[in-house]
Amino acid sequence: MITLSHESVYLMNDITPPEHRFSHSADTLHQIARDMLEYANHQGATAAAAEVSDGFGQAVTVRHGEVETIEYNRDKGVGITVYIDQRRGNASTSDFSPQAVRDTVDAALSIARHTASDDCAGLPEKDMLATEFPDFDLYHPWLLDVEGAIELAKTCEQAAFDTDERIDNSEGATVNVHESHFVYANSLGFISGYPTSRHGISCAVIAGKDDGMQRDYWYSEARAAGDLVAAEKVGQIAAERAVRRLNARKLDTMQVPVLFEAPIAASLLGHFVGAVSGGSLYRKSSFLLDYMGKQVFSSNICIDDIPDIPRGLASSSFDGEGVKTQRRTIVENGVLQSYFLGTYSARKLSMKTTGNAGGNHNLILRPGELDFNGLLKKMGRGLLVTELLGQGVNHITGDYSRGAAGFWVENGEIQYPVEEITIAGNLKDMYTHIAAVGNDMLVQGSRQCGSILVENMMVAGQ
Repeated sequence: MITLSHESVYLMNDITPPEHRFSHSADTLHQIARDMLEYANHQGATAAAAEVSDGFGQAVTVRHGEVETIEYNRDKGVGITVYIDQRRGNASTSDFSPQAVRDTVDAALSIARHTASDDCAGLPEKDMLATEFPDFDLYHPWLLDVEGAIELAKTCEQAAFDTDERIDNSEGATVNVHESHFVYANSLGFISGYPTSRHGISCAVIAGKDDGMQRDYWYSEARAAGDLVAAEKVGQIAAERAVRRLNARKLDTMQVPVLFEAPIAASLLGHFVGAVSGGSLYRKSSFLLDYMGKQVFSSNICIDDIPDIPRGLASSSFDGEGVKTQRRTIVENGVLQSYFLGTYSARKLSMKTTGNAGGNHNLILRPGELDFNGLLKKMGRGLLVTELLGQGVNHITGDYSRGAAGFWVENGEIQYPVEEITIAGNLKDMYTHIAAVGNDMLVQGSRQCGSILVENMMVAGQ
């Protein structure tokens, strides 16, 4: 096992040790986890897993140059999962006192004793657990006090107002700081954890007046404050996006190509992940049942799950069960190569865990050669979608119908904004008819891609 002392890692990276930021040290979290497992074993558990976490957050929102909200929170929690043979019980608490910890273990054991046996329940196989824990550079404290956050939020919002005189209202600019650390341990001897940070700047503004008002927003999110888009730029982009939507029109009903702008294109990846995740598969509630090794996307599509990107928003050396993570190609030339499985769902499917207990890691749709303007040219005539509304997606059939807004495109150029339309199709058809993926990749979460051009969809208008 490769280990460094916590203090050494932070000093090497010029980072404030979390012991000076959090309410409880990493050593304390380790000890609580060990104590829970030891007590569970003493009380009759045949196996157990515990997770202990501690963190804090600060959020400041400014609207019209005045402070609207200041929120500060500290969160901590312990959770224990116990097994009595193959009967499972789980309980949690936010109380770290020794008595509360023991009571939580007792509660989990009581649940397990009254639960039916499940032959798929249990910890992962020991040889699947992570034994090396590289530093992915996920913890970057932002030493930003409330006054500094207020000034940054004011700067962001004012930049939006200064961008265009048609911006005359605001829903506010927000600056978020969040830091946490955790320890996961199980009775197979695994114990590890690490600190993380996640910071953000966002702004939402309104252009126009009365019935002609249009709203839009922008945000930036990163592990390190230095990786965030500048506050002024976030405000500027939010303003430009709102203004460009003014004087929107309606469309007639038609079938045309649809270009999903990068910020919302990632939602198409989200539907795919849900369809090929273990829970949906073993419950037979997926539109992609039995598609392993088959064509799911057009042949130009390749998707990778990458857990080891430095400062990645979903990077980790192990999943929620301590299983080692690894780089995997999920889709190669449109063909489905792998699922997203935790231990339980893998056993239900007579397969092995893929190290995805908790979901995907950094899921990346490999970019194509065209930039955003190139995609517009390739589409020629059609609809650019910049906003999706509603939840009209059936994950069992793949039927897709959502409210939308965006822009009408002719001869590869944006002509005017459109609103009050619905786009519809079926995800199977949409995936296999992806004509191109842009190289305008946007990193705003765990699923990352450029804009996606779908050859043909129904656009329902007036």
